[in-house]
Amino acid sequence: MKIKKILSILLATAMLCSLFAVTGCDSEQQPEEQEAKPVILVVSFGTSYNDSREKTIGAIEKAIEKKFTEFEVRRAFTSQIIIDKLKERDGLEIDNIVQALKRLVKDNVKTLVVQPTHVMSGYEYDDVVAAVNQYKDQFDHLVIGAPLLTSDDDYKNLANALVTETAEFNKKGTAVVFMGHGTEHESNATYAKFQQSFMDIKADNYFIGTVEATPTLDDVIKSLKKGKYKKVVLQPLMVVAGDHANNDMAGDEDDSWKSILTKKGFKVECVLKGMGELPAVQEMYCAHVQDAINEAAITF
Repeated sequence: MKIKKILSILLATAMLCSLFAVTGCDSEQQPEEQEAKPVILVVSFGTSYNDSREKTIGAIEKAIEKKFTEFEVRRAFTSQIIIDKLKERDGLEIDNIVQALKRLVKDNVKTLVVQPTHVMSGYEYDDVVAAVNQYKDQFDHLVIGAPLLTSDDDYKNLANALVTETAEFNKKGTAVVFMGHGTEHESNATYAKFQQSFMDIKADNYFIGTVEATPTLDDVIKSLKKGKYKKVVLQPLMVVAGDHANNDMAGDEDDSWKSILTKKGFKVECVLKGMGELPAVQEMYCAHVQDAINEAAITF
């Protein structure tokens, strides 16, 4: 009797195991893949100037990381030329935007905030938006933060931050000139609006020019002569003090802004400091991240 009972139990156990195997209820079934930590992807044009990169882009990333501890912060660059140069020269590998997005999907990230460090919503920003939108269906929450200069408060806050930062140069006979990049995109109107922001806070000796659009350096020189300024302090209106700042602005070549202004009779001083170094600018990017989080209704 005992042998028959044992056999019955073994037979019942075998039938149950067979049933679990058919229905997918195996006791050894692997659990579902765990969702990864939410990510803030900081997207920048990039720079091959290592010192400036860490003082600017790196500082912005660290400020975001410090403020938003629930998120992992990752980096991507949009300039493939810079990415390739850093890999070849320094052995430094940085994802482009598509590579970063593919990696996020592979890592099972479901909540993503993309924060570009672009100054305005020009072609580069448009490209980021287009690339990110291709991956919308891969995330539960996906939102893109605004560029540095978007709202009226952004213009006001940046103008005040730059005037405060350059207070030592705010003297009679001295003009502070910021070099912007310039673009054929309609967002080039940002420069005229930002010039007005300086005027609104009575910073009448502050001027903006661009390398590749308007206002031009010639436009700036006309304003300098009209104001009878003797000294000009040049500084980049760019997040990073990279190639444009070091060469087009402060280079020794005849066509640099420094050389041209010197030949025009101005005493010239160059400040190679990207805007990303300023805590006030870092905080502005953090504010845009927070706005994006609020827009996507991301909660923890």
